[in-house]
Amino acid sequence: MLPGVGVFGTGRTVRVLIPLLREQGFPIQAIWGRNEEEAESFAKELDIPFFTSQSDDVLLHPDVHLVCIYTPPPHTRQIAVKALGIGKNVVSEMAASCADALQMVAAARYYPQLLSIMANALRFLPAFVLMRKLIEEGYCGALQVCEARVYGGSLLSQSYSWAWEELMGGGGLHIIGWCIIDLLSHLIGSHAVRVHGILRTFMRRAGPGIRSVTSDDYACFQMLMSGGVVCSVTLNFNLPGSTHHEVMVVGSSGHLAVRGTELWGHRHGDTREEHLLSDNSAAGPAVRGLIAMVTQLRLAFETQKDRCSWERPPVAMAASFEDGLYVHTVVEAVKRASRSGEWESVELATKETQSNHIQHTVSQ
Repeated sequence: MLPGVGVFGTGRTVRVLIPLLREQGFPIQAIWGRNEEEAESFAKELDIPFFTSQSDDVLLHPDVHLVCIYTPPPHTRQIAVKALGIGKNVVSEMAASCADALQMVAAARYYPQLLSIMANALRFLPAFVLMRKLIEEGYCGALQVCEARVYGGSLLSQSYSWAWEELMGGGGLHIIGWCIIDLLSHLIGSHAVRVHGILRTFMRRAGPGIRSVTSDDYACFQMLMSGGVVCSVTLNFNLPGSTHHEVMVVGSSGHLAVRGTELWGHRHGDTREEHLLSDNSAAGPAVRGLIAMVTQLRLAFETQKDRCSWERPPVAMAASFEDGLYVHTVVEAVKRASRSGEWESVELATKETQSNHIQHTVSQ
């Protein structure tokens, strides 16, 4: 018995997500847009019976039991916390700040019977699922280095939006980088303890007008993980064309590499790489991962007797809200490192650290 879905957002990901949910049997009951006109147009285009620009109207809809949040980051925390508070399951993108992520964690802990996962579809990409399995089985030996590169076209629209503003959760590090940070920690099974890096904004203006861009379009940073593995990440959104992904883990006896949606491996002593997983799909990593994530969501709900219940195993690989808080902490540490030019420690945010940070910011 699959739950009815209420979707928050009308962006490109939602346009892909809604048909995928329907293919798996999820009824799409409601859509939220930033204004009534946008919500109505989107609902008519995708044949969604209910639309609104008021978040409570979706959350209180009697046929909505699963909420998917793909809104601008400043809206995420309020919707997620309220959804859990009234008994709805939640799949969510990143919030705007550590303080917001901390509130989402508190709500998830208070309602552990409800599904609360982060929408990092890369964790579900078959190539990364197999990569993690092979790492655990010792294909590479003792891990030493992990590298990730993401490059492609601009993340910014020609008209002003939240993506232009760092304080609103915009920029490559927040929009894409969080998925990579979470993915690397998931693959190697350890968290960052120190980071060093640099952020830059090369495209100062994304369109006509007087507004300038404050969010980053280039990020290069290193993470020293708790197990001693060194991770290096480069995000460059100043290249033409579609987005490309490459993730490589190197160990004492070999390496594994995911390029796009395919997995390659090489053991020391072999003359060439093994093609461990091919993928003839035309979909890129983000879409291919989203397909797999929605499939696992169906498996989590379909055997249950009511629309609110779910089972853990199919979505065990998903990022939790606590993982989202950890990633936020790393993102903030990278920003500090970019400003200071020094290695910065990663300390998991708590109510006390957030209070101290706010007081320090006010005093400045």
